[in-house]
Amino acid sequence: MPDLCRFYNIVIKMIFSDTDKHHKPHFHVYYNEYEASVGVDGELIAGSLPVKQLKLVQAWAAIHEDELYAAWNKAVQNIPFGKIEPLR
Repeated sequence: MPDLCRFYNIVIKMIFSDTDKHHKPHFHVYYNEYEASVGVDGELIAGSLPVKQLKLVQAWAAIHEDELYAAWNKAVQNIPFGKIEPLR
């Protein structure tokens, strides 16, 4: 599961061929003991995150929506994708 981005101790990853469980474009977020699946549109699909970190992830996703869709399209085809810039 390649990393897309890391910022503020938040790790964002995308899994290749990950269309079975969640049928919408999404990524996986890890923060300390928390894990969540978040849609490219910012919707919390599964798992949980503290409110502050979820809002940071949602802001990051809104800024990088086009890049996230491009990475998703590559990931579902098992094509490597690049990293996306972190929040600063």
